[in-house]
This record gives sequence, structure tokens and C-alpha cells, in this order.
Amino acid sequence: MLKQIDTAELQLGMYVAKISESWFESPFWRSAFLLSNEQDIHTLLEHGFTSVWIDTSKGIDLESIPAQFSTDSEAKPENDVSNADGVANKAESPLTTIPLESKSRAESYGFGDPRPVAPDEPRPAPLDTERARAAAICGKARRAMVAMFQELRMGRAVDAQTMLPVVDEISQSVLRNSDALIGLVRLKTKNDYTYMHSVAVCALMVALARQLGLAESIVQEAGLAGLLHDIGKMVVPNDILNKPGSLTDDEFRIIKSHPMSGHRILMQGQGVSEGALDVVLHHHEKWDGSGYPHGLASEQISRLARMGAVCDVYDALTSNRPYKEGWCPNKAIRQMAGWKGHFDPVIFQAFVKSVGIYPVGTLVRLESGRLGVVMQQGRNSLLQPQVKIFFSTKSMTHIAPEVLDLAASHARDKIVDWENPDKWKFKNLDQMWVHG
Repeated sequence: MLKQIDTAELQLGMYVAKISESWFESPFWRSAFLLSNEQDIHTLLEHGFTSVWIDTSKGIDLESIPAQFSTDSEAKPENDVSNADGVANKAESPLTTIPLESKSRAESYGFGDPRPVAPDEPRPAPLDTERARAAAICGKARRAMVAMFQELRMGRAVDAQTMLPVVDEISQSVLRNSDALIGLVRLKTKNDYTYMHSVAVCALMVALARQLGLAESIVQEAGLAGLLHDIGKMVVPNDILNKPGSLTDDEFRIIKSHPMSGHRILMQGQGVSEGALDVVLHHHEKWDGSGYPHGLASEQISRLARMGAVCDVYDALTSNRPYKEGWCPNKAIRQMAGWKGHFDPVIFQAFVKSVGIYPVGTLVRLESGRLGVVMQQGRNSLLQPQVKIFFSTKSMTHIAPEVLDLAASHARDKIVDWENPDKWKFKNLDQMWVHG
């Protein structure tokens, strides 16, 4: 039985079934979990959640707790952090709660100072460990993007330097384990798309820049470019952005104006490098010259803009949007590979290496006839990721889930091909790899 209670009334042993409408507002990577330590309760309180839903069939009920052990209700926060529209309200926005002269916006968003990254000192992290950290980073990054859009809507100029700590946290997570954050950020909701698409492109740009062996200063610039690349869409009416049917010629003309609008907005601010500005202006240019706004071709397009074009399209194709459901990651890769003249072939090849031939979340069929979902890329081969097996096509039944490292000598199995999830209609396929 689901029951909504004040966060201040939470006790160990309760099963939290739901925190908020938007998963990215949650400080936890799991959408539901059993409260087993006090720190989880403190985290919820610190993030400003006034109430949560508990499942009394999976954990203890409020009525089962002796009165003398209940939490003082006066300790609960006064303000909620979000509203049903997915837009930050007063409690969420640092602009209305923290004087800018006494505390930097970056700090108020929940990020620390940027730290230099040593490319020769990677810090590998287990997938589950990094996924938990990545979920918190996604939530903070979303709040930072919401706050930045609010500033722009109020007519304030953007200081892009305040977003560098966001880029740094994303970059550090990608360095520790790129599959964690890049996998999670694809699960954005339709209402979150405006903000989380930019976070996703930031992460993809960072991973691609490292795959290309670029200097860390360029990696940071690529990440910032990804975070800001679609800022011009804030001037496009929502009824055009979210239109379910085909666009008219006039509507498409308005859509195509967003790169120049974004460039103009950022030019009125400060702290954006020439490279990042160029990505904002030219991420819709194509290798064969058929893109917009200037019809640039091949080497006329900057390397960063060519990278931005690949990352932007991949995330758009694999995300659920108000007017369409996202594609399976592998389907997106295959379709993009067939668009001759769209992308720089060298950069596209590097991108595939960074996300995998079978990206995280791809449904695959093994030689044994079993189906599984890709959990993590293999260390030495794009064809040998870690897969969670859960279904047998021979018996057409679900089997006990098992994580299989196809690169291990004992695996004795291999991927035959990817499978279209729509064909099988498995429920909660994403949750299967998200929860490990």
C-alpha cells in the first residue's frame, strides 16, 4: 500500500517508493529503495523534499513506530524544490535564496570549484558506485540549467564561467566510468528534455574529446559547448518545439533560427570561448554542406562543431521527446552510420568507440539464444560488453537474471545481433540495467 508521509517522519526500515515526479530531481540513482541508513534520510531533508511516498507492503508503516521514536515534525523543510511543470520554483533557484555577492552561483548549485583533471591518472570506479554519484550529478546539473534559463528569461546576461563546475563534475564522472552517467542521462523524461538534453550532450562531448585524445583544456571546452549548444531554443515557442506532427515551412524556419539566437544570447554575456560559441552556431552544419545556418562543408566546420553535430543527433534520437519515443541506442548508431555526408566519418568512428557498438541499454541476442541488456562496455573489445541476461528465446520464458562479461574466458557466448525492444515489449527494460 502506498502512503504519502512527511520526510521528517521517515524511519529506518521504511520502503521509499517515490520521491518526486521527476527522477532527475532525486539525489538517489534508484527510484525506489529500502531505508537502511540514517544518511539517506538526511540527504532527503538536505535536498528539501517535504514528503515522499512509502510502500507499507515492502517496509514498516508509520503507525508501527512507537510514538517516542517518531521524528519531530518541526524539523521538516518549509519549501518544496520543484513543481509539476518541471521548472524550478523559489526554493530550488539559488538566485532567490542566496545573495550572489556572498556566494558564487556555482557553489549555490551544489558544485565545488573546478579541479584540474590528470588524463594519465584515470580513476576507474565500479559501475554501481559511479551510477549513484552520476545520478546526483544529473540532478544538480538539471537544477543549474533550470536556473540559467530563468536568468535568461529575466533578461540577465549569461556568465558561462559559472557553468564550468557543472562541466567539471560531469567530466570527472565520465573519467571514472563513462557508462554510468552517459547511460543514465538517456533516461530523461519528456518534461526534462529541454534541460537534460544539454547535460547529455555535455557528457557525450567529454567522452568523445577524450576518445580523440584531446588536451584536457579542450575536453573542458567541449563539455561547456555541449552544455550551451541549444541555448537558442529558449526563444522558440514551446508549441513549435513540442509539435507532434510535421512542421510547416514557417515553423521549420523558426526552428532553424535557434543556432543564431543562441550565439547572439551568449555574445551578450561573457565567459564563452570562441570554440564553444562556434559549436552553438554550427552544430547543425553537415559534412557535405547541406546543413544550416551557413551551409559549411568538411573542414570549414570546426572540429568542435563536427563533434557537437554527432553528439546532439545521437542524444536526440535516443531520448523520449514530447512528440516521439526514443530509439534503441544501437538503432541510432546504425541509422547515423547510414547517413552519408551527414557527419565527419573520422569523428563519427571515434564517437562509436566512445559509446560502443552496442551502447549501454541495448537489447542483444546471444549465440546461445538468450536475450540480455548491455550493462557496460568491455575493456578491450566493442563486441564484448557486460550483459545482463534475463530471457531465453528457446523456451520463450524469463530466466534468472545473470550478468555475463562476454570478454571473460568462461563466458563462451557472444552477441549475434541487437534486438528491437518494441518487438518483445518487455516491461521496464531500462530499469533492468539501471538497477544492476
